[in-house]
Amino acid sequence: MPTNPGCIRPPAVAGSFYPAEARRLRGQVRALLAQAPAGGPAPKALVAPHAGYPYSGAVAARAYARLAPLRGQVSRVVLLAPAHHVALRGMALPGCTAFATPLGLVPVDLAAVDGLREFAWITENPDAHGPEHAVEVHLPFLQEALGEFSLVPLVVGDAAPEQVALVLDQLWGGPETRIVISSDLSHYLPYETAQHTDHGAVQDILALEPNLDHHQACGVTAINGLLLAARRRGLEPELLDLRNSGDTAGDRTRVVGYAAVAFREPAARRTQGPASAATDRQHPSRGRILLALARATIGRQLGLDLTARTGAPFLAEPGATFVTLRKQGALRGCIGSLQVQRPLGEDVRHNARAAAFLDPRFPPLGLREFDAVEVEVSLLGASETLVFDDEAGALAQLRPGVDGVILQWRGQRATFLPQVWDDLPEPRQFMAQLKRKASLAADFWDPEVRLQRYQVRKWTESGL
Repeated sequence: MPTNPGCIRPPAVAGSFYPAEARRLRGQVRALLAQAPAGGPAPKALVAPHAGYPYSGAVAARAYARLAPLRGQVSRVVLLAPAHHVALRGMALPGCTAFATPLGLVPVDLAAVDGLREFAWITENPDAHGPEHAVEVHLPFLQEALGEFSLVPLVVGDAAPEQVALVLDQLWGGPETRIVISSDLSHYLPYETAQHTDHGAVQDILALEPNLDHHQACGVTAINGLLLAARRRGLEPELLDLRNSGDTAGDRTRVVGYAAVAFREPAARRTQGPASAATDRQHPSRGRILLALARATIGRQLGLDLTARTGAPFLAEPGATFVTLRKQGALRGCIGSLQVQRPLGEDVRHNARAAAFLDPRFPPLGLREFDAVEVEVSLLGASETLVFDDEAGALAQLRPGVDGVILQWRGQRATFLPQVWDDLPEPRQFMAQLKRKASLAADFWDPEVRLQRYQVRKWTESGL
């Protein structure tokens, strides 16, 4: 994902959404932050609105006041915002090295951006970022609250919440990283209707229920993705403010809703302190660790004296993986877990041994083949059950290149990882081969067929 060296994204809405002159802007932001209540637990993640400052600035300030005590401790902000100006499939990076505001430059974390290349649904799209206010309006607040920090800015379009959650997992980091989801709530409803709608949306957010729709929030995909990640990590949400434009700067005939929500980590994780988080960051990327672990496991089974890092804290977290072996581009073994059964490191070791020596489609891997095979590790996200009336309805819900699919009929079950779309790009063909893998006829269909879809993070030795 190339980034244009020296490219700076200039302000697009300075002078309209907020003051273009630095002194006025700094004074307005400081005044808004000073009016926000002080104190409260430090958040790992925030949901904050992105309207012009007269409309939503006071609500956003309630969120950013929680970050101000972390000045000097937080060095990176991951900021996800909805696409308002372009039709966007997946998620987009800006292709630049910094964002400019009247208060100065905010550098983009290029190392983190480079690490996002593994996600097929993330592209570089300067057109998505150029006019987008939903990223920009947060930056002066962050500059005033945190001082110096780097930014990972992503505009979110037509994506699945699980894809967002996987990206957030990649960027989660430790105490140095905070996450901001940019979103307003309902749009252009009468005042009382908006209050009712926004209250329902906030109740879902506080319950960590990732079921919001686009009528409730413009940043719904990113919010739902954060809620998935928050549930897995046990984050605790807190409502800081809930208002609409009828309460701040507009009339009440057609209003826009705004909420500020903070998500804090569980007490046990908060008390680990910077030392344990720093230790975790000293490890190489997760992909390298998982690939090395899989290869070393296979090598030891063949009598080779190989070692791999096993002390990375994330290896103790629950995880479901597939390990795939290829020889000269051809499949040589693939075994995995469709559900979380054991810690991630143990799951990789288990499936590496099974892919090399127990896949019934292939003879056990020999020592002479060891150096010739390429190892691939896929980390599965949560699965989603599809609802459909017939096969045509099921096929219409499959997303080529994105979804892995689990097919189940009575006691028979099979799955294809998303990588299989490379060889079977047409949904009907994909489904036919999946049915064959489940020992069913290619044209088989029955009302009792059940389908689930999921996404993966994938690492290959040649891709690192």
